Amino acid sequence: MPDTFYITTPIYYVNDVPHIGHAYTTVAADATARYMRLIGREVFFLTGTDEHGQKVEKTALSKGMTNKEFVDSVAPRYMELWKTLGISNDDFIRTTEARHVKAVQSLFSLLLEKGDIYKGEYEDWYCVPCESFWTTLQLKEGGRCPDCGRPVDKIKEESYFFRMSAYEQALLDHIEKNPGFIMPESRKNEIVSFVKSGLRDLSISRTSFTWGIPVPGDERHVIYVWLDALTNYISALGYPDTSGRYRKFWPSDVHVIGKDILRFHAVYWPTFLLAAGLPLPKRIFSHGWWTISGEKMSKSRGNVVDPFEVVREMDELGLGVDAFRYFLLREVPFGLDGDFSKDAMSVRINSDLANDLGNLHFRTLNMIEKYLGGFVPAYERPGSGEEAEVFACLEGLFMKYSEKMEAQSFSEALQAVWQAVSMANKMIDHAAPWELAKGETPEDKKRLLTVLGVASGVVRAACILLYPVMPEKMQMVWEQSGENVLLSKVKLKADGTLVVQTDEVEEDTKTVFFIPPKVNRVRRGPAPFPRIETDAVKAKKAASEAGGNIKAASKAEKQALPGRPAAAPPDSNEKIAASPEAGGLIKIDDFMKVDLRTGRVLAAERVPKSDKLIKMSVDIGTETRQIVGGIGKSYSPEELVGRTVVVVANLKPAKLMGVESQGMLLAAGDVDSLRLAGFDAEVKTGTKVK
Repeated sequence: MPDTFYITTPIYYVNDVPHIGHAYTTVAADATARYMRLIGREVFFLTGTDEHGQKVEKTALSKGMTNKEFVDSVAPRYMELWKTLGISNDDFIRTTEARHVKAVQSLFSLLLEKGDIYKGEYEDWYCVPCESFWTTLQLKEGGRCPDCGRPVDKIKEESYFFRMSAYEQALLDHIEKNPGFIMPESRKNEIVSFVKSGLRDLSISRTSFTWGIPVPGDERHVIYVWLDALTNYISALGYPDTSGRYRKFWPSDVHVIGKDILRFHAVYWPTFLLAAGLPLPKRIFSHGWWTISGEKMSKSRGNVVDPFEVVREMDELGLGVDAFRYFLLREVPFGLDGDFSKDAMSVRINSDLANDLGNLHFRTLNMIEKYLGGFVPAYERPGSGEEAEVFACLEGLFMKYSEKMEAQSFSEALQAVWQAVSMANKMIDHAAPWELAKGETPEDKKRLLTVLGVASGVVRAACILLYPVMPEKMQMVWEQSGENVLLSKVKLKADGTLVVQTDEVEEDTKTVFFIPPKVNRVRRGPAPFPRIETDAVKAKKAASEAGGNIKAASKAEKQALPGRPAAAPPDSNEKIAASPEAGGLIKIDDFMKVDLRTGRVLAAERVPKSDKLIKMSVDIGTETRQIVGGIGKSYSPEELVGRTVVVVANLKPAKLMGVESQGMLLAAGDVDSLRLAGFDAEVKTGTKVK
C-alpha cells in the first residue's frame, strides 16, 4: 500500500451560503483523511473556494462591492465552518490566489500548444446559476435548464474551445479498465451513458464578463469556470512545478463530490488531464443529496439547514459537533440521498450514542471501579461463553471496518463497530458481573475479570475506530478509560497491532488494538453522550406534571404486594379488589387498558435516606422516563444499568420521598427478595407487552 494519500472536496462556490450539503461532503472527506492517518499514511487533504464567474460579478455589483472585496468577505465563512466542524484539512485553496492563476494559465497554454484548444464562435443556451451550456434539444419544456429548471440565456460570442470530442474513446477505455474510477456504480453507468451519446467540444472562455483568469495573450477572454475551478486539485500541489508536493501526492486518491457536479469531474476534468498528458485521479466518489423533512432544500422554502446552528444546538445539549458528524455518516449509505430532520437526528443519537455506546462505556467503567479497584484488567482469550464470541468479533473487526472505510462506505464501517458494542452489552446482561463479584469460587473471579476485560476491550476498540468520525468524544472516552496518549498519536498496523508515538518516538506495542499494552486506571468524567429530549417528550412531561395526582409522601416507601409491580405504590383512589389476592377477575378489555412496554435502564442511583428506593432513567422507545422502584434490597444500581425491564407506561405519576416516578417496573417476590420481570431473548426497546 502506498505511504501517501491525497483527498479533496470540491471547492465551494462563494455565492452559496454554507449549508448541510457542504458540511456532509467535507465531514466525509475528513473522516477518510483521519482514517488514513490512523493506519499510518501521510495525508494531504485539500478543500477551498471557487471565487470566479458571472454570478459572483453580478452579486458583487448588487452589493456595491468590488469582486475581490466580495469574495474576501465570503471565503472566511467556509474556513470558520471547517474549524467548527473539526475538519483537519492540510490546505485551503482559493481560485483568486496567485499560485492558482499561474497553474490555470499554464494548463491552458499547454493545451493550446498541443492543438487541443482553438478559437471559434459559440452560440447556444447558457444557465448562469449552473454555469453550464445546453443545446436546444437538451432544454426542458419552456426552454429551461435541465439541471436546475431555471430560465437560460441565448449566448453568441467568440470563444476558445477545448477538443473534448477527441478524448471520448480514451475516457471510455479508462473507465472500463479502472472499475473503481467512478463510484458508486450507478453514477459510473450514468457517465458511461452520457459519454457514449457523444462528446462535443467545450467552450472554455468568455468575453461577456471580466471576473476570471485572463487567457494568456488574449486578455479580452477570461477562462471558463470549469477549466479554472477543476485545476485547483493540482494548483494546490504546486503545478506547473511537477516536483515536490505534486510528485509526492498526484494523482489524487479520491475526489469527494456531490452528484450535481459529477459530469464536470468525471468527463471534463479527465479529458483535460488526458490532453495534458497528466495522470487521472484514482477515484471520483459522488454522494447523494439531503432533503429536509422530505422536501428539497432551497432558500425559497426557507429550509436550508445551517451547520453552525446545528452545532450550536448540539453544544447546548452537551453533545458537541461529533454527534452531528456521526449522524451525517451513519444515517444514510454514502452515495444515496438522505433526509435530514432534528427528530431523526435525536433518535439516532439517543439510540446509538446514548443507549448503546454510552451505556456500555458507563457501566463498564463503573463496574471496573467498583469490583476491580478501578484498574482495567489484563485478560486472556476466553475459551467459552459470550465473552469468547465478543472476543472473536473484535479479532475480525479491524479488517471489516477497514474494508468499508477504504471504500467510503461509512455507515457500514460504523455498523461493524456497533455490532461489537451490541454484543458486549448483551454479554454483560447475561454474564451479570454483579453476581460474579459475589461469587467465592476462583472460576467466578476469573470470569469477572474476563467479562469486564472484554467489555473494556470493546470500548477501547470503539475509541480507536470511531476517532475518525468523532475525534473529540472518543478522546474523552479514551481518557476516562485510563489512557493518557492522544488518539491522534495512535497508529494501527495492518495486523491490528498498535504503534504509539510519544516524544517523537514511535513505539510498537506488540499488542492488538483492543487490549491495552499496560495496566490503566479508569477515571470518572462527564457522560460523553447525554440523551436528547425532543419537544414532544418535553410536552408530555409538562402535561403529566400539570395533571398528575400526587400521592402523600408518608406512603413513599410502601412496597408492592407480592406479584404486583415493584415501583411506585398504587394511588390512594386505586381499587385493588380485582387483584388475585382479593379474589376478583378482570376482562381482557380491562387488561388491555394497562400499557406495558419494554424499557432499557440507562442510569440508576439510590434515593438518599432510603435503603429500598432506586431512581432510574428508563428508555421506553419514544421517550426516557424517571422511575422510582422499591427494589434497592434486591438490586444495586450497577446491576440495573443496561437491563431490559417491563414498564407500566400509562400510570399516573407519583412522588416517592419527594422524587417523581413516571411509571412502574414489573417484579415478583417478597419485599426483601424481588426479581424483575424479563425476557429469554433480546427485545427491542419500546415493544408493547401483551
